[in-house]
Amino acid sequence: MHTLKQQIDESQAFLNSKGIDSIDFGIILGTGLGDLVNELDVEQEIPYAAIPHFPNTTMEFHHARLLYGNLCGKKVLVFEGRFHAYEGLSYFQITYPIRLMHSVGIKKVIISNAAGAINLNFKKGEVMLIEDHINLQGGSPLAEKGVETLGPRFVDMSAPYASTLCKRVKEIAANNDITLHAGVYAAVVGPQLETKAEYRYLRQIGADAVGMSTVPEVIVANQLNMDCIAFSVLTDECDPANLKPIDIEDIMASAKKAEQSLIILVKNLLSSQQ
Repeated sequence: MHTLKQQIDESQAFLNSKGIDSIDFGIILGTGLGDLVNELDVEQEIPYAAIPHFPNTTMEFHHARLLYGNLCGKKVLVFEGRFHAYEGLSYFQITYPIRLMHSVGIKKVIISNAAGAINLNFKKGEVMLIEDHINLQGGSPLAEKGVETLGPRFVDMSAPYASTLCKRVKEIAANNDITLHAGVYAAVVGPQLETKAEYRYLRQIGADAVGMSTVPEVIVANQLNMDCIAFSVLTDECDPANLKPIDIEDIMASAKKAEQSLIILVKNLLSSQQ
């Protein structure tokens, strides 16, 4: 039986054997955000299934592959496909990509997700910079047996998102005439969407957007002292007074629209980093 650290060490050794090291940024791509991959000068493409101890995603819209290469003059490691609590995985498995990033020396992380807009001033097809979050998943990646061997268990979360990266992205958005909201992301388990009453509750507790991912990854990034920035592409407007049945095609179209703005933000952010 491998310990948690032994699993990560063996995954790291596999990546190192492929020449994957000296990386500037790690990137986790969420639903509908695959076009960023087209901007990447790929040196290595590895299916998740080939990486020792790596979980396998069950998500329909995720590719489940690791890409290593150059983007805007920076070495990046891109995880195309992420893991969720509703897939029946442990939080160690859900956050495995973050721990693997850290093990190969990555200190800065960009995370994206698709989310519903709770704040009715935000519109679908726009992007929200996550400045804070609310964990409503009923669990934590720091509350699992053996996690103390991977870093401190009691982690400060007073500023989970790197202020320098957030400030730079706001400047980039202003310079490129991109609508970039800033707000609070609420993470729920899912996979069902919310009821009208739940949307009203989320608004009352201060959420601007809601989704089913990201927060466990951010918690682990903070445990490991990694600078983190995260974005939500807003795919639907969650107005309890005018709630309509889910339309997957419309959601994916909204994600594609927002993705074009997000690609500009991420590329400029990478270019601006020393």
